[in-house]
Amino acid sequence: MNHPSFDALFQPFSVKSLSLKNRIVMAPMTRFFSPQGLPGEDVAAYYRRRAEAEVGLILSEGTTVERPAARNDPNIPYFHGEAALSAWKRVIGGVHAAGGRMGPQLWHVGAVKNALADWNSGFEAESPSGLAAPSVQRGEVMSEEAIADTVAAFGRAAADAKALGFDTVEVHGAHGYLIDQFFWSGTNRRNDRYGGLSLKERARFAAEVIKAIRVAVGDDYPIILRLSQWKQQDYKARLADTVGEMSDWLVPLVEAGADVLHCSQRRFWEAEFSEIDGTDGLNFAGWAKKLTGATTISVGSVGLSGEFIRSFAGEGAKPASLDNLIRRMEREEFDLIAVGRALLSDPLWASKVRTRDLASLQDFNPSSMRELV
Repeated sequence: MNHPSFDALFQPFSVKSLSLKNRIVMAPMTRFFSPQGLPGEDVAAYYRRRAEAEVGLILSEGTTVERPAARNDPNIPYFHGEAALSAWKRVIGGVHAAGGRMGPQLWHVGAVKNALADWNSGFEAESPSGLAAPSVQRGEVMSEEAIADTVAAFGRAAADAKALGFDTVEVHGAHGYLIDQFFWSGTNRRNDRYGGLSLKERARFAAEVIKAIRVAVGDDYPIILRLSQWKQQDYKARLADTVGEMSDWLVPLVEAGADVLHCSQRRFWEAEFSEIDGTDGLNFAGWAKKLTGATTISVGSVGLSGEFIRSFAGEGAKPASLDNLIRRMEREEFDLIAVGRALLSDPLWASKVRTRDLASLQDFNPSSMRELV
């Protein structure tokens, strides 16, 4: 069987102080394996296995900043406090010992309730307008004082990441969580400077988070910002319906200090504005790169049949062709590609692709979501 050249996946890449041996990123995936918010040796080994198997950049599961209602499950890890930071230092030490590079994903869930667990943090959920989704009231409207404290919490977490030796940091601004709730008109009904009719106005909170992180980490430390049009509350939601709206959204975030835009799609091969450039046109990451000049990461159902959302309903998947991905990388539509489920089930995925050992690529079994493979 003839296989395409995978050279485009295995070219080195650098952005600021971050140097990667290839273009493969392990996508951040919530795992719920950190009791009391503390990642243990099993978590450290889980990430180290991917570093040993040639993943270029590992982005951690979501880790919460220091706000009382920042997480919605007791097994989501903290990224604050002496015990949690000490545990994360062991994680990055193991990844570096294996020759890998890694960044934590910094997270605040906002008003989103965990659909898989009936757990109460003991604190009121907080969001821009006290909404978990359009017309779904939950928790408190954030005061300007709460907003300022949250911005500062992101800055402190990023400073801690750099001090621990992490190579970069990612801010979770996607999928309907807190930062995305500020972007989305359906959940941001504020009439102060953090609201507004335009997406550009509603991006102010995210821009302040990025600016605070930039001050905390300095000029040469790369900041990644994860973004999405779709929300877990509404898979068909869109923030930017036109190229102009997307530019108004993304350009200020890059100007604020975001170096890398991690553009989450349900299916990476779909054109973002098909009415402009056809079904094989630029995807979300492609347009983000074109409009801002920033480094971009694409992601969305890479390397497996079906889309990842179906896995939440218990659906498995089989290895799929990488031809479309390779074509897009060869034409430099985006710079890096994040892989989720394929790496969840198979820690050796990247090394198998590099050696063309495609026959041994594993199926995705939803049971792997319940263990650290």
